[in-house]
Amino acid sequence: MSRRIKTTASSVAAPRDQAEADRFLAEIGAAQRARLLIEKAAEETIAAVRERMAAEAAPHAARIEALTRGLQLWAEANRERLTATQGRKTIVLPSGQFGWRLRPPSVRVKAVAEVIEALKRLGLTRFIRVKEEVNKEAILAEPNVAMNVPGLTIGSAGEDFFVEPITEALEDGARAP
Repeated sequence: MSRRIKTTASSVAAPRDQAEADRFLAEIGAAQRARLLIEKAAEETIAAVRERMAAEAAPHAARIEALTRGLQLWAEANRERLTATQGRKTIVLPSGQFGWRLRPPSVRVKAVAEVIEALKRLGLTRFIRVKEEVNKEAILAEPNVAMNVPGLTIGSAGEDFFVEPITEALEDGARAP
């Protein structure tokens, strides 16, 4: 026996006529403007706090940079002695550790077309990647031809409901959405 699924009734108000729909739009616009003002005030507060914190942190950042550079100069001057005793590149001290790390290798290509041509000429095609993918833009340009391809479906973009209340100028001259 199948069970009936009960759905809850909608608890939102709906306009009864066009005049009430217009009132809904006006209220949406007022709420959007109020939300925009609150968000703007929050952004200004956050920006002010970040600026103040950056100013407070600046002397510490400068001191960290100076101490790190000094430690690096000393470590470079004593590298052979420091790494010979521990047999590795990390030096462990009671207050922490420091050392040297190899950066991962990287490849930089300035003139891609010339490099690809040189790789082909030298027979090093294993260093060339070929990427195949479906061109969706071309399919959308010719949907009648593409719709016969098995495994390919062209769906509708659908439909969205939108609300655009008339915008009014805010106090500082900005416009609400």
